[in-house]
Amino acid sequence: MSEIIKKVVEKPYLILPVCWRKCSKLIWSDKLYLKVYYRLCFGKKLDFQNPKTFTEKIQWLKLYNTSPLCTQLVDKYAVREYVKEKIGEEHLVPLLGVWDRFDDIDFGLLPERFVLKTTHDSGGVVICRNKSELDVKNARKVLTKSLSRNYFWNGREYPYKNVKPRIIAEQFMEGEDRGYLVDYKFFCFDGEPKVLFFASNRYNADHTPPRFDYYDMEMNHLPVRSKGHENAETKLKMFPEFEQMKKLARVLSEGFPHVRVDLFMSKGRIYFGEMTFHHDGGLVPFIPEEWDLKFGEMIKLPIDE
Repeated sequence: MSEIIKKVVEKPYLILPVCWRKCSKLIWSDKLYLKVYYRLCFGKKLDFQNPKTFTEKIQWLKLYNTSPLCTQLVDKYAVREYVKEKIGEEHLVPLLGVWDRFDDIDFGLLPERFVLKTTHDSGGVVICRNKSELDVKNARKVLTKSLSRNYFWNGREYPYKNVKPRIIAEQFMEGEDRGYLVDYKFFCFDGEPKVLFFASNRYNADHTPPRFDYYDMEMNHLPVRSKGHENAETKLKMFPEFEQMKKLARVLSEGFPHVRVDLFMSKGRIYFGEMTFHHDGGLVPFIPEEWDLKFGEMIKLPIDE
């Protein structure tokens, strides 16, 4: 609760959306829930009949893109088989175990460093850098709470509705030069990566907000940001592995009108992070607003003429 209060104080425009999410399970109509949620976030009507912007089309996809494959791909355990078949097992973080309950975990069999995460939501993560210092009580609290939550309800993101809640352990991965892992998040449209989303300043000691930036596929910085986040002062530069990342994102995203493919580097190798069908739930405005339409034009829905 204290984290929610902190967010509302820092960003007062979140008050009504946060309150609406608290009522989520009382509103059984997904369409009504999303219409109200969208208006609270954007101050305008959501057009399901003729969606034009990125955020509108994301809401449309939540309702009508109900493929079981999407459910598999947001499942952090089940997606591994898809990645293995599409781009090869060498791009998967080594798996150490999978369990239905926290108390099933045998910590004695795990290495000194590892990562525990729930398979069905966002935020259920425990990073262990030294097993002798692991706060098992807190880890149980974090992961058990996550296991009890159905991530579908807050944003009505259909792929998450039927994901089986489990806990997986993965090998602890270091970023380049023993630093933090850095995600390269590719916005892909019908199998073609077109926009790179990059979040920096995420592990800063002074807890200042992370910086969000968008780039095209030539690493040109785009003049757009997400509401609530400034752009970074230092821009990304082209790096040797970028073209290979684009190729992998292209293969993984084939057949979907839109999906975000997250990849990262560790010790010179490219690894798969996750696949996300609804970036920010489609509920965070772009600034300037015109980019909502520009990104929206990249999504071709079955109802588009």
